Amino acid sequence: MLCQRMLTVFHCVRRCRFQRYRNVSTSWSPVGVAFNAKSWGKVDFFGKNVGLFGVPELSSPEGFQVVQENALKETEHLVEQACITPPGPQIVQIFDQLSDCLCRVADLADFIKVAHPDPLFREAAEMSCLTVGTMVEKLNTNIELCTSLKNLLNDKEAMDSLDPDTRRVAELFMFDFEISGIHLSEEKRKKVVNLNVQMLDLNNGFLLGTHLPNKIDKKVIPEHICHHFSIQKDYIHVNGLHADAPDDLVREAAYKIFLYPNPEMLHCLDQLLACRNELAQLVGYESFAHRALKGTMVKNPETVLYFLTKLSEKLAERTEKDFRMMEEMKKKVNPTNCELMPWDHSYYSGVVRAERFNIEPSIYSPFFSLGACMDGLNLLFTKLLGISLHVEQPEKGEVWCDDVRKLAVVDETEGLVGYIYCDFFHRPDKPHQDCHFTIRGGRLMENGEYQLPIVVLMLSLPHPTISSPTLLTPGMMENLFHEMGHAMHSMLGRTRYQHVTGTRCPTDFAEVPSILMEYFASDYRVVKQFARHYQTGEPLPQNMVSRLCDSKKVCAAADLQLQIFYSVLDQIYHRQHPLPKSTTEILKETQEKFYGLPYVQNTAWQLRFSHLVGYGAKYYSYLMSRAVASMVWKQCFVKDPFNRAVGERYRREMLAHGGGKVPMFMVEVKKYRCWNLEQQSAGGSRWFPLMMFDLLNLCSKLLKKWCLV
Repeated sequence: MLCQRMLTVFHCVRRCRFQRYRNVSTSWSPVGVAFNAKSWGKVDFFGKNVGLFGVPELSSPEGFQVVQENALKETEHLVEQACITPPGPQIVQIFDQLSDCLCRVADLADFIKVAHPDPLFREAAEMSCLTVGTMVEKLNTNIELCTSLKNLLNDKEAMDSLDPDTRRVAELFMFDFEISGIHLSEEKRKKVVNLNVQMLDLNNGFLLGTHLPNKIDKKVIPEHICHHFSIQKDYIHVNGLHADAPDDLVREAAYKIFLYPNPEMLHCLDQLLACRNELAQLVGYESFAHRALKGTMVKNPETVLYFLTKLSEKLAERTEKDFRMMEEMKKKVNPTNCELMPWDHSYYSGVVRAERFNIEPSIYSPFFSLGACMDGLNLLFTKLLGISLHVEQPEKGEVWCDDVRKLAVVDETEGLVGYIYCDFFHRPDKPHQDCHFTIRGGRLMENGEYQLPIVVLMLSLPHPTISSPTLLTPGMMENLFHEMGHAMHSMLGRTRYQHVTGTRCPTDFAEVPSILMEYFASDYRVVKQFARHYQTGEPLPQNMVSRLCDSKKVCAAADLQLQIFYSVLDQIYHRQHPLPKSTTEILKETQEKFYGLPYVQNTAWQLRFSHLVGYGAKYYSYLMSRAVASMVWKQCFVKDPFNRAVGERYRREMLAHGGGKVPMFMVEVKKYRCWNLEQQSAGGSRWFPLMMFDLLNLCSKLLKKWCLV
């Protein structure tokens, strides 16, 4: 999100409504023309430097100091205003302005600190994240600010005058105060702030460490596999698991070296878990997991473990069968060492799929040029949602790398609704994870105009060559659709308040729109609209798409079981402290119980589990969201993925609300809704837990069915 003083950006946004857009296909040409960053939508290097995302101050790293100071001054003014404003909807509006003011600096900086190629920009952005983050924690323990909101919530007449959206946002702001310990003494509130600041530092340290390579003397490694790794002087540097390497020994070496325990990282993780637990107990929760899950669909860790355990039980037989298939395949390939190990899972499940369905990525990639895929997304959004994507040329300094693309998202009746910056190509020091970043959230501004959302989609695709455009594997194509699902959630979440815009919703619901997009990416009725061979124009045959879809169910139970293991481990780490055993011992026990492949001595996979930072106690969300997305697909789109009436209903009843509506009421199944309304009238407050467990049981059944061939 951008700085409060960005009137120039708002003027630019309005002006862009009248610009002449270029269609997406002109930038990602699907047939015959290579994707050439130098010839497409070139940045104007000779104009005035407008700063990152059009923020003039961010034309240099020093500008972060300026934008954060401006935000802090504006924050001070808004806090004073909130404390003297009488109860009414204007209180909520001021709170949302306050949130927006800080988020527009923090969210932008949060992206730049990981994505900008210039280390000076990254360092400046990280300092801004820390400064603004500290201010947020102080505001969450500000008694006067909380009192102004409490006066509203306690004023029946004022509350009755609020519309449902404003009431929910007011309650969410109060919830933030409560989980931050607003009820504590001044001394304890200061301790809460200090713990949060300490956690910010530990989060950054742990995230950095999860991606750092491990090194080992190259004499220790068999000479014939050394070339698979980076060699610097006398050391081999291993920066990943090499999970798709055909050589068993390469995968084994990478696994044991990359996951070798780092004492500093072990200490960092212990400190992080201890701080989280201390914070949770200080503000009145049994554990960090209880605090983190309070505002989610599932409400508490007991419900999560119920869901994960039930799902694991349902998958047990199928998972065992999958592992036997992989082991038999390994026995064929390597008869002298046929025991299935953790470094074999990804590779041999892929081999089984390829042998059974002939889904070698190189066969599919020529049909999935980046241009073809972007055309497919544009066509799908146009037919289903009335939304189209148009190329817009960035100005000098607006983007952080020359090959970043800027897309205007245009509604057929409303006009411009937001911007997507596409940072799609691999570069050194860029994170290899596919991500969606909110830079600025949408909201209704005081002058009656709508603040348009801005997001970044970050992938790590190969660059085009002289002879061919960027060609995507089926997995890359699916990831592109997934991340675009997040982007559409952000673009179409037309909420009044940015505090609940787009993906600012409970974590176990935030992945639903993106996973739903994976279903569209696997449906031949959708794929045939865009998948063309980049040289011949030949359409992708239907049997190839069918084979690809069928192959996803091969070893799917084992893949799902791995996610259950990660989710349970995340829960255990965050349910008590001090932990009864070391994080590595807990990893070993959990792996043996919830995975099925043996723990490898002297490894510490948890030190590479970066999601412990962003998804602490919430990693189960991927599983929950997959089940809910499956439900939405089957109820709404399986008959016709281009049904405009259904698409508009999905946009209006789900995407538009962001976090402004309780997710349970958007995803509950009709038969459960009717049954539970009867229970509500008969049994009072018991209906909601019953509905939750019904939903969880349904989710586990859907996920099991998803794995069956």
